[in-house]
Formats: sequence, C-alpha cells, structure tokens
Amino acid sequence: MDRFFGKAIWTNHAIERLKERGISQSNAWATFRRPQKSRYAKEKGAWIFHRTYGKQEIEVVTKKNERQKWVILSVWSKELKKKLKNESFLSFLVKKVFGKKK
Repeated sequence: MDRFFGKAIWTNHAIERLKERGISQSNAWATFRRPQKSRYAKEKGAWIFHRTYGKQEIEVVTKKNERQKWVILSVWSKELKKKLKNESFLSFLVKKVFGKKK
C-alpha cells in the first residue's frame, strides 16, 4: 500500500483499515474521487464519501491538511442488505396468513 496513492496522503490508520477489511486502495481512491454520496463527518472540515460496489458500500473519511492536501483518515465498508420490493398490504397479508408460495 502506498502512503501517497493518487496524490493524497494516506494515514497509517487508513492503510491498516484497508488491509484489515480487505478493501483495495484503488476502490477506496475511486470512492474518494467519484463518490455517489457524501456528507460532513463529525470532525470539523472532514467529509465522508460513499460508493457502492455490488453488495458492498465503501466509505472514505477525508480532510484537507494545513497545506490544502487531501488526507485519507479512515476507510470502512459495510455489506448492503437486499432491498425489499414494494408490495401491497393485501399481498403482504396473504403471504403472512397462507405462507409463501414457491
């Protein structure tokens, strides 16, 4: 793993989390560069960027340092649960009462 991958500074913590969680540095970088969603982090000036890869969502926490260089602070992922279909209440009730049809 490269501490200066993609012209960003990767903290030891972020690199350790990549290894620990089996996330490639290139996927984390792609999440940072082209997020599908982003939000402010709890720490002032920090951002959390999100991107989905199949059933996995990667989140990258970043912040600019005093020289205005991006620093990757941490990275984690979570498995996305299967989305439920929207179904009518009647259909839901019939399944509950009579059981699922195969």
